[in-house]
Amino acid sequence: MWDVVLDAFLDTLKLFPFLFALYILIEFLEHMTAIGKPNGVLSGKCAPLVGGATGLVPLCGFSVMAAKLYEKRYLTLGTLLAVFIATSDEAILILIPAAMPWLQKLTAISALLLSKLVLGVGVGYAADAIFGRRGRKSPLSEPSEPHEHGCAHEHMHGDAHEGEAGELSACEHKHNGKINLYLVSPLLHALQVSAFVLLVNFAFGTLFYFAGEENVTAFLQAGQWYQPLISALVGLIPNCASSVVIAETYVMGGITFGSLLAGLTVNAGLGYIVLFRNTKEWKRNLLIVAALFLTGVAAGYIADAVALAI
Repeated sequence: MWDVVLDAFLDTLKLFPFLFALYILIEFLEHMTAIGKPNGVLSGKCAPLVGGATGLVPLCGFSVMAAKLYEKRYLTLGTLLAVFIATSDEAILILIPAAMPWLQKLTAISALLLSKLVLGVGVGYAADAIFGRRGRKSPLSEPSEPHEHGCAHEHMHGDAHEGEAGELSACEHKHNGKINLYLVSPLLHALQVSAFVLLVNFAFGTLFYFAGEENVTAFLQAGQWYQPLISALVGLIPNCASSVVIAETYVMGGITFGSLLAGLTVNAGLGYIVLFRNTKEWKRNLLIVAALFLTGVAAGYIADAVALAI
């Protein structure tokens, strides 16, 4: 049981730098840059393609970053879906050193990455075409948020104080305001989210511990015609362990490539946790999960059908 606690802590610790960097990035987006404006890199015509390519990097932090940026309305729905679909968490890191013939391994990894990229980009552009770019915002057109009061005070102090003492006071206040805005506030937000992630990691780690990895593997190895569906269900678990189990079962020959694709298409890792922290948007979140699940299952069955035809 101690291993569960340690794994939960280490997984959360690996994510923390991404969260901290993400919140610093968000502050810069809101106060210092125009990158989030229409047609910018985060929301322009190439955004789903960039999101899909980014999601291929085998790090769970990118799905978390995408979910948070989507909540802040810097990403369109299509870009979020592209990142989520392309994300594989740690599965690629399991497949690379796997004890498989190198040609089979190379083919499987290449086909997996290409399939997920095409799926992510295709679904992303389709979602943006259907739902448009509603909900996106530009940081330059938004009113200041409450925590920006330091800037307002900065101007007030600058007007109120005269002479060298007044200039020194304004400079000190400006310096402290920047520290709070770009370091302290992001740090506190990152710690809050990390604490929530730690709890979820522990909960699902405990579930895997008592269920047993062997039982989860046996569940995945159910009849071939049900495998993509079952693998997609396992992929919904917002924990790195789910992608690892799916990949390891494929390496052992327990599931088909289509099942591997289905499970990893649905598996957006800890990104789901960030989405569902916003309980007010639970209907929207469920629709996103449903869209990912249907996409993954369909892709899995199509991949298996192609494999049988070949």
